[in-house]
Parts: sequence; C-alpha cells; structure tokens
Amino acid sequence: MGKALIIGAGGVGNVVVHKCCQNPDVFEEILIASRTKSKCDAMKEKLDGGRTKIRTAQVNADNAREVAELINEFKPDVVINVALPYQDLAIMDACLETGVHYLDTANYEPPDTAKFEYKWQWAYRDRFREKGITAVLGCGFDPGVTGVFCAYAQKHYFDEIHFIDILDANAGDHGYPFATNFNPEINIREVTAKGRYYEEGQWKETDPLSVKKVYNFPRIGPKDIYLLYHEELESLAQNIRGIKRIRFWMTFSDNYLTHLRVLQNVGMTSIEPIIYEGKEIVPLQFLKAVLPDPASLGPRTKGKTNIGCIMQGIKDGKPVNYYVYNVCDHQEAYAEVGSQAISYTTGVPAMIGAMMIIKGIWKKPGVYNVEEFDPDPFMEELNKQGLPWHEEFQPTLLD
Repeated sequence: MGKALIIGAGGVGNVVVHKCCQNPDVFEEILIASRTKSKCDAMKEKLDGGRTKIRTAQVNADNAREVAELINEFKPDVVINVALPYQDLAIMDACLETGVHYLDTANYEPPDTAKFEYKWQWAYRDRFREKGITAVLGCGFDPGVTGVFCAYAQKHYFDEIHFIDILDANAGDHGYPFATNFNPEINIREVTAKGRYYEEGQWKETDPLSVKKVYNFPRIGPKDIYLLYHEELESLAQNIRGIKRIRFWMTFSDNYLTHLRVLQNVGMTSIEPIIYEGKEIVPLQFLKAVLPDPASLGPRTKGKTNIGCIMQGIKDGKPVNYYVYNVCDHQEAYAEVGSQAISYTTGVPAMIGAMMIIKGIWKKPGVYNVEEFDPDPFMEELNKQGLPWHEEFQPTLLD
C-alpha cells in the first residue's frame, strides 16, 4: 500500500521498524536512515526476508538538504521522524521541499535552550496547507496516545471536559543504580525544568519536582508522582472543549531523584558549554555518553508501565468521571520487538499514526496534533497492535 522513511535508529526506531514489518499490507517498503548506518543495517538483518522490503541509508538529519535528497531518491508516502527533537524543523523543511507527509513523536527543542513548545512547528501550518501535505505532531504515547485518549473521551463521553490529569507511571526495574529509559539528554532536560500546568486560562509554574502526590495505579500499585510540564498540555489546552485545568504527572523513585540531585549539584546536568583540556564540551552530553544506552536496557528491565488520562466533566448536564489507560509489560515488549516498554509505547503509536496517513484516514493539508483527528480508528489499532486500553468510570481522582 505504501512506503515509509524512518529517520532514527534508537530504541523507538527499532520498535517502529518491527511494527511496520508486522503490517506488510500497509508498509510494503521501508527505508531506515540514521547518522550511524550500522544501526540501520543491524535492524535490517534481523527482519529481512519478510513481505516488507527493507532498505537502509546514512543521513545527517540536521541537514534538510541531505534529508530532501534521500526523500527524492526513495519517494516515501510518509516520513516517520524518531530522531532527536532538535532535528524536527530540518526534517519538516525537507518534507515541505519534497511534498511528503510528516510525523514525529516529540516537539521541537532548541539544542541550546532547555525549552520545548509547539510554536516553531505550528508556524509551518500555512506552508504545509498550501503544499497539500499533512504533518502529525507528537504521535508517541505522551504526547500522542494521551491526546487520542482525550479526543476519544470528548467524542463519546463528554460534552465538556473540565479537568484532565495525565499520569505516566513506570514501575520497571533495570538493575542499574542510575539510568534513563529514553535519551538521557532529553529526559534530564525535561525532568529538571520547572513544572507547569494550565488552569483557568493561565499557565502556572512550580519549582522542579516540588509538587508530589501518591496514586494507586491499576496493576502497578501506589507510586509517588510529580508534577511536570509536558508538551501535550499546550495543544490539549487549545483543542479540548471546556477545559479548566490540565496537568501532567510522572513517577520517579527516591533512588532516581537522589542521583539526579547529586548530578545537578556537581554541574553534570548543565547544557552550558565548558572548556575541558582545550576542548568545548557540554556536561549533559558527556553525562549521556557515560550513562547506559537506553536501547540496552531491554533485556534487563522487568515490571510494567501504566500511562493514561483521568478526566472530569459533564454530559447532558450531569457530572462524568473517566479514566482510560494502557498497561505495558517490559519483558513482553522485549520478547516481541527487542526493546523495553518505554520505547514500545512510543514506537507503536508512531507506526499507527503513519498507518493512518498512508490509509488516508488522517490526511488533511496542514500541521496538526493528534487530538485534531478522528480518534476511533487509532483507538481500534491500539488494541490490535499491542497497546490495549482499559476504561474506568468511577476512578480515584487526584483531588
């Protein structure tokens, strides 16, 4: 049916490749491209021989011209960007130049500023619309499935959704004293930033990790959760009817936070360059180099994740509470695709989003967040593709 160019060969890219090959009726041919071609070749070697034809290439995703040349050579129907968030705009530029649909899992971040927001990518709306191509932003799990969950709830259960709490719990154990479950540079920048949430038309800030609660998660149990800022809050605050407050919460162990505080105190989480032995280095990038590679955590990680949305609002004038969530098992994910659940829960939705584009279900000119599309076909595919969801209509609320 179609062809996909997959840019990025880390843990998430590995999942996307596996899931595309599990759906050969949709993905007839894929091209895996990365700065390190050997990683792409290793994926091809594992999966070659099936109905999906696999090719590999080397590409510098910071260079829009180089990406455009690769697109023109391969002629994909969609580009699946699972590279670094710093590279989003270059890849979008290449898609604009070549007239190819675009999808990513995380919004753009400037390399030298620990800040992420959609303004840079939303600025492409008119150009994508005029070109007649679609860009789907933030199609991982959070952002991604969390937005689809909200759109599904809005379509089926609410006239207005007043309060949304997005809860991301990882109860997995990889056995290391300290490691991050996805790109350390992105993870640590996110966690050490100020908390931020939307309430009554205003954005309110909190000190990093200063707001803490305990929530008893289905199939995981009680966990400490901390208020963070997460990018889907920005789009959902605009796209969900009646929203009064929206917050994002993530679990962290005491061990993780203790290590993180020590690293912060000695300057290792800084993104300000320093001179070391005559060379300029960024401490956080050096830390990333010495920490375990998240892609290596799969065989070591045991336990489950639980990610979902608790919503409160009204339907036909009556109050409604609703909780929709997915539970993913690290070991089951590794047995299927060779990656732990954090990569799995991001890579599967990226594949489904690309499937929606190729099938013409999510295809309209412009730049969109996932909650702006019909959620039903996506929700159906989640159940088919390994991320089944569960509903509760009398959930425990945070407050």
